[in-house]
Formats: sequence, C-alpha cells, structure tokens
Amino acid sequence: MSRTYTRRDLLVLIAAATAMQAAKPSLAAISKKMGIHLGYTGITWMNDQVDLAIQSISSLGFYGFETFGDVLSKWEDKGGLEAVLEKNQLPLISSYCTMNLTEPSRKTDEIAKARNWCRLIKRCKGRIFVVGPNTVERKTYDFSANKRNIISALNEIAVVVEQEGLTPVLHQHTGTCIESRDETYAVLESVDTRHLKFGPDVGQLTKGGQDAVKVVKDFLPIVQHMHLKDYNGKDEHLVGYCPLGQGKVDVPAILEMMEGRKISGMVMVELDNDFKSPSPISPVTLARESKDYLRTIGVEFRM
Repeated sequence: MSRTYTRRDLLVLIAAATAMQAAKPSLAAISKKMGIHLGYTGITWMNDQVDLAIQSISSLGFYGFETFGDVLSKWEDKGGLEAVLEKNQLPLISSYCTMNLTEPSRKTDEIAKARNWCRLIKRCKGRIFVVGPNTVERKTYDFSANKRNIISALNEIAVVVEQEGLTPVLHQHTGTCIESRDETYAVLESVDTRHLKFGPDVGQLTKGGQDAVKVVKDFLPIVQHMHLKDYNGKDEHLVGYCPLGQGKVDVPAILEMMEGRKISGMVMVELDNDFKSPSPISPVTLARESKDYLRTIGVEFRM
C-alpha cells in the first residue's frame, strides 16, 4: 500500500538517517578489537588491602598488577606477596619505588634501598622498577639548581636496577622534583636513556597541564611502561582523577600509540584514591567502570 509522506514525515526520516550515520563510527570503534593487554595498579585500594586489590583485579580480568616497593617490604613479615599473586593467577609486573633524587648525601642509602626493592620485585617475578621522584615544596623549588643532582642520581639508579635484571622507568609526578612539561623534557633529554626508560603517567601529565598524547608521542621509543588514568578535576576523593573515559585524557589515542609495541612492562590502568578521605564508591566498582569503558573501545580482558 502506497503512502503519501508529509513534509514533517520526511524531516523526521532525514533526522533518523542522520543520527544512524553519526552513530556508525562509534559502532565501528566498538567492533574493533585491540590486542593490547592491560594491568591495574593497587593504588585504588588502601595499602593494607593489597590482597583484596589483587583478588579484585584478577576477577576483573586484568593481565597484571603493580604495587609500591614499601608494600612489598611490609609483606616480607608475612612471607612475601608472591603466594597471594599465585593464588589469584595475577602476575606482578612492576613496583613503584620512591627515590630521593635531589640530595646527594642520601645517595648511598638510596642505592641500597633500590637494590633491596629489586630483590623483592624479582622474588615476585616482576620486571619493572618504577622510579618515583621525591616530593618537594613546589612553591620554593628550583629545578635548575637541582637538575644536575637529579640526572646523576637517575643515571646511577638506572645502572644498579639494570644490573639487578630489571628495567628502570622514570615516572614523572605532580608535587615532586619532576612535575612540569619543561622538567620532564629536560630530564629525559639529559639522562642516559640506554639505561633509564620512560614510564609516563598520562593522568598526572594532564593534571599538570601537559598534552599527554604529545609527550607520549615525543618519547615513544623509550616508553617501556605506563600508568593509564584519566583526569577531570572534579572528585576530591579521587584527587581529581576519574575512571577512564570520564575525563580529559584521550585514552584511545594513547592506546593506539601503544598497540602492537613490545615493551618490557605493561600499560597499567590506575585511579588514585585519597586514603585520608577515600571515595564512597568501592575500589572494585571504580575499576569496573574503567574496564567497561575500555571494552567499548575494543580492549579485551581475560574473562
């Protein structure tokens, strides 16, 4: 049966067709599968909940785990963390180790601390030593006056970590002696990158006012590990960070650059939580929100 369409009918049909056409790229993105395997760091959980963090991260299907060097040290009294990792079939990939880079008088003690953390990481079959810079009073901090000490310390630490059989990666961080774009570039352009590699935190870069995609692109050849997190500056419980896909970070662009690259470490999803005033949303729920978003852009999980 034929039907006579009014002008209004035609406008509705055209609008519907336009909407369907606009939706096509999104549907294509969902259907595209990425081969990259993502891990998750334990920072969304309290440090004394690391066993729960491992259990939750494994249950969500992530491929690896990262915790702090201090956490590995504390678990020594309990026989080490490797039994918990093995029970949950979740490998330790990396450990975040804060090192003092600005005070030469502490270098001997810092090197000894690094060697001990290397031992604990290797005991859990990890392979990445994330070098976290020490905090400073940013209002009075003079990077140029500290640059030589920072470069010297990083070069020595990197050689020691390599000698221990691990890959050292620098992780720039807000509130530390390596925070801004200029500081990040100055350090990476001065250190011996035959030994020290880069493990950027794209959320920290964004929070610090940097273009995370450009920084990763500029130093991609030495990126051997990564913290993948998002930032929108809204939730004080999460220090302004948010589950992936809810903030300013161009996550698909970052993953596109990392897709297919063989690196020593892993791209680790991360979401900070203010331990003094933690989010009322459970850590596992927050992690699941990131997972749900990642699945929409083609990332696959173990289960």
